[in-house]
Amino acid sequence: MIGLVGVWFLTSLFQPFHGGSGSEAVKVKIPKGASVGDVGDILGDNGVIDSSLFFQMRATLDGKRSNLYPGTYTLNKEMSYSAALSALTIPPLKKTITLTIPEGYDRSQIAQLAEESGLPGDYTTDSVKYKGFDTARYGAKNPESLEGFLFPATYELPPKSTSETLVGQQLDAFNQRIAGVNMKYAKSKNLTVYDILIIASMIEGEVRVPKERKLVAAVIYNRLKQGIPLGIDATIRFATGNHTEALKQSELEIDSPYNTRINAGLPPGPIGNPGIAAIEAAAHPAQVNYLYYVVKPGTCGEHAFSSTDAQFQRDVDAYNKAREAAGGQSPDGC
Repeated sequence: MIGLVGVWFLTSLFQPFHGGSGSEAVKVKIPKGASVGDVGDILGDNGVIDSSLFFQMRATLDGKRSNLYPGTYTLNKEMSYSAALSALTIPPLKKTITLTIPEGYDRSQIAQLAEESGLPGDYTTDSVKYKGFDTARYGAKNPESLEGFLFPATYELPPKSTSETLVGQQLDAFNQRIAGVNMKYAKSKNLTVYDILIIASMIEGEVRVPKERKLVAAVIYNRLKQGIPLGIDATIRFATGNHTEALKQSELEIDSPYNTRINAGLPPGPIGNPGIAAIEAAAHPAQVNYLYYVVKPGTCGEHAFSSTDAQFQRDVDAYNKAREAAGGQSPDGC
């Protein structure tokens, strides 16, 4: 009888016939300072091992009681004690965060992405100012935030990064990319780099077809020259936070310096963070005399451009007719 008990004990402890692991994965978190008993209980409660007691005994026999690392592990259910110990005596990989920021996103949209990715910190607060980054260098004197300078790209953030780390990387990327943009033409029109960022951010908000970036830039330049309000709905979307729904009449009439339907000139700051293509277009507009554009029905975002009010009204009539036929929905064809 004693012999049978001994065989059972050794078989349970060393599991010579144990397959090693089951097929179902489970995440377990080993807190910092957890004892080997705590670890055994956590693994047992999650079905990773059969017995916390036998796990502790194996850890003692293998000399690994003090070699168990804290962290979050993805383990399998029904692991052998040996396999579980091997997994827990290798430090878990420190998590990096990959964050892709689309061109044109504003600070509130980036803040939501940062939060969803699990990045610690308050992006909205951290992107107001950044130590060592001088906005005045680019013609922005005491802006409300770093909107426009937060370069959109894919960022690989190392362990222990925060939202402040992301802001720093975005500003570094901006400095590198803006250095390659020729601002000679813009300066000849008395526009600063900051003005170009404002224009580029509006281009991002208005353009879906890349070939139209320079055409929209031209409309903006021409309207600025003639003192005509820009009439860009993307600035109203920025002011209202309505990025997706059709703008209501009350929103189109909102009392805001970002309402370019009622205020002439550029809005006080960028309405998002433009990519390099939009910045290049803003710095080098097409040499055309267009003053107007409206969505061209059935083209998935293309615009009809015009230089006279009469042609613009014809284009608007075509748009409204197509919209009515579409039951009040946008007739852009997408």
